[in-house]
Amino acid sequence: MTTVPYALYDAFSDRAFGGSQAGIVSDAALLDTDTRQRIAREIGAPATGFITASSEDSISARFHSTKMEYPMCGHGTIAVMTRILEQGIVNWNGADRIEVKLKLPTTTAAVEIHRRDDNRPLVMLDIKPPVLREDNLDLERLAGLLGLRMQDYRQECPLEIATGDFVHLVVPVSSLPAVRRINPHFEGLTQFCQEHEIDTVAVFCTEVERPGNTLHVRDFCPAVGVPESAAAGTTNAALTAYLVRNGVVRENGDGQIVILSEQGHEIDRPSSLRSVVSMNGDSIARLQVGGVATRVLDGQLYLSSDSQD
Repeated sequence: MTTVPYALYDAFSDRAFGGSQAGIVSDAALLDTDTRQRIAREIGAPATGFITASSEDSISARFHSTKMEYPMCGHGTIAVMTRILEQGIVNWNGADRIEVKLKLPTTTAAVEIHRRDDNRPLVMLDIKPPVLREDNLDLERLAGLLGLRMQDYRQECPLEIATGDFVHLVVPVSSLPAVRRINPHFEGLTQFCQEHEIDTVAVFCTEVERPGNTLHVRDFCPAVGVPESAAAGTTNAALTAYLVRNGVVRENGDGQIVILSEQGHEIDRPSSLRSVVSMNGDSIARLQVGGVATRVLDGQLYLSSDSQD
């Protein structure tokens, strides 16, 4: 019988039972792909992160949903970085900011961890801006699958596909009541996504519940095993790039744009996400997405010897 350390975090939430759940398995270097996938299914969270190597300034990790391995995971990264601080793998050493490299199977991402006034880590992940395009989609069919009407689309903004680590269909909606009213037909939405090679359907409006926020977001991901995501960093990176491209947000005079998103309210897992864009003229020079994570469970996973074969 082998044991490995395990914890469950609520990412993009500063309190328990909000945000998006992420399981974190430490000391996962010897776990093969099949074992990791079986663990992710057993845990049942939208994502499980496996830490395969670590040092004071570099973390190697892999992420799985209950269905597949992800190339990248925003909320999983927030949880991983919070975990390594709590385990003492990295330390503040008197500083208020730590830089860590996140090594993934096919790429390396920069991560900044900022110490908040309450000493909790605010994790900001660099995400490569996605490529945006308009496709000829059946918008009436999509509206029906989401439970929307054609007039619920925000008419002055196009629907676009954002391609990065994942492929997101960005759907601008005119009002908060319309976003709340969405009741997807998940079987049909899954088929729609598979036909167009879309991973998530990211619906947003600029009418918000909490003053000071920029966006209200719902993200539907049945094609990758998550009916609705409570919080997703990669999705909010796609939304941020979309907003900049379509002139919905403007820089604040110092070359930066800050976007605060609320997500997960409709599934009773309220989440807060922060996106920061550094501009170079009309182009995005740097895109970061982040937030905090809250630990809700801590313990051990017990693996039989044959579970690692």
